[in-house]
Amino acid sequence: MPDRSHRANPPQPSAAPRSAGSLRTWIEVGLLVTGIALLAVYVAAQIDRHFTSRLLLDAFPAGRPPATATLPDDRSIESGDEASAQENGRAIDSAGVPLAVLRIPRIHLDVPVLDGTDSLTLNHAAGRIEGTALPGEAGNIGIAAHRDSFFRGLGKLRLGDPIELETPQGVRTYIVQKTQVVMPDNVAVLDPRSVPSLTLVTCYPFHYLGRAPQRYIVTASLQPSAQETPQPRASR
Repeated sequence: MPDRSHRANPPQPSAAPRSAGSLRTWIEVGLLVTGIALLAVYVAAQIDRHFTSRLLLDAFPAGRPPATATLPDDRSIESGDEASAQENGRAIDSAGVPLAVLRIPRIHLDVPVLDGTDSLTLNHAAGRIEGTALPGEAGNIGIAAHRDSFFRGLGKLRLGDPIELETPQGVRTYIVQKTQVVMPDNVAVLDPRSVPSLTLVTCYPFHYLGRAPQRYIVTASLQPSAQETPQPRASR
């Protein structure tokens, strides 16, 4: 007689494929949530950078800290938490008053310059490199900014391009004389030169993932006609 036991009790499908499918689904969901969270943090950082730099520009050259503003951080964007936004705004008050405003027409840059190059400073502005001349002085003024924010377009500068540096005393125009790529320990690019100079520094390569291994340097000299008397500040 034919064996009917197999017909009555057909073999059950293995649970392993279902488990593997469920695990894959959870991994995909987890990656999606992580991606959304990272995107929200990035957008919040960009908003914070934009509005803080505008506040600093508005505070220059009055010689006073920027007024407290309510800027959205990632928590206030998501939940409408007004207290969180105000707390973020108060933190901006400690950012300081700009020493100058850096303008580069070719890349449409208009950015405040704060003193120092710590993380908070470079998140909101360009920073004067410690040990270099102050804006308005006759030495070599070193200014740094992040390659993925304010100095994103620095590689587009060409020899002869003008760079404006506005201080409370007036506007001085520097002319790009040289661009180069150096190692981070090459501090000679910040040494005083025979003419008043401006040196811009950012990390390189521009699209490198992680800590970039080199530095991109733009060296500019004060325009000869401006070496004696700075131009008057333009009215805003």
